[in-house]
Amino acid sequence: MGGCGSRSLAEDDPNVEAHAHSKAIDHSLRTEYKEAKRQHKLLLLGAGESGKSTIAKQMKVIHMNGFSQDELISYRPVVHFNALLSMRLLLAANRKFGIGLKDDKLEASADRLLGLSGKQLRELTPENAETCRALWADEGIRKVYERVHETQVPDSAAYCLNALDRIASPTYIPTTEDCLRCRSRTTGIVDLTFQCRSTQFRVIDVGGQRSERMKWIHCFEGVTAVLFCVALSGYNQQLYEDEQVNRMHEALELFDEVANSRWFQRSSIVLFLNKSDIFRKRIRVQSLKCCFADYDGSHSYTNAVRFIRNKFISLAAKHRLSTADISPENDALPGLYTHVTCATDTDNIRYVFEAVTDTILHTNLLKSGF
Repeated sequence: MGGCGSRSLAEDDPNVEAHAHSKAIDHSLRTEYKEAKRQHKLLLLGAGESGKSTIAKQMKVIHMNGFSQDELISYRPVVHFNALLSMRLLLAANRKFGIGLKDDKLEASADRLLGLSGKQLRELTPENAETCRALWADEGIRKVYERVHETQVPDSAAYCLNALDRIASPTYIPTTEDCLRCRSRTTGIVDLTFQCRSTQFRVIDVGGQRSERMKWIHCFEGVTAVLFCVALSGYNQQLYEDEQVNRMHEALELFDEVANSRWFQRSSIVLFLNKSDIFRKRIRVQSLKCCFADYDGSHSYTNAVRFIRNKFISLAAKHRLSTADISPENDALPGLYTHVTCATDTDNIRYVFEAVTDTILHTNLLKSGF
């Protein structure tokens, strides 16, 4: 009776809208969870100046159609900054070492260059380009460059200073190689997502300086693999943040923390022994003994790389395997993979990432019971 005009209990329930909203959220979370399960999250870690961000840029070049025209143009101030900063640091080291300039007439120009600051360092004017060109040709600056490992001069120095005519042109637009070569310190988190072999990868790059590491914890959950970068060339260099600390020693300490962290017990660790090109030249001149007193090998590139690699493997072996199983002939650990890399070499990184992809997909199959 009176049923025709009645409303259902559901329609009268004030919680219906809330229930529907909750159901929609649950559906969205399930969808996101399924997507996340299909996605492989790769975390790029390492100390500052290890080449992590260059690896991230290579992922963009190889798997994301490279840099757009607007992105290339946006790198112009970065390239100019690298050139001007390099010369300023070379000049500062020249005076610190007491070497002096061969051409006394350049002293006034050198003072002016050292006085630049802020925006002035992001635009390579014709006058400053000419000053840098003259200084770069000076014997006193060349002598400093021979001791570049004793300074904080960026690795891009010679590349930029040898290209002054090109990069100082009013119509200059950076090339992909310019973007890869020039350093821009990572602050915050860079997040890249791309497809490779019908598989989705998410690569997260976080700043490596000590002040940036507090942000790492926010990226630790659900990591398929940690890509840990080490600069081989850092064996005879000091930290940017603390010139009392050797870069290689800092990398070893950091790797120890990461490889044995509870967060990554189920994650693969991929060790990139990076900057092999610089290391190959440097090891001919200065032995590894300056960094490791227990090194008794020669100036051999191969022997030195093997020694460094085994140092890192031994640290990871604390929880993954007995150190008794580590030897030059047997450097494999469950879940730990090593690659010698040159981050600025696109072909090398393409080849290495193919190997990393094989490893990840194979490991994923094993975890799935296949």
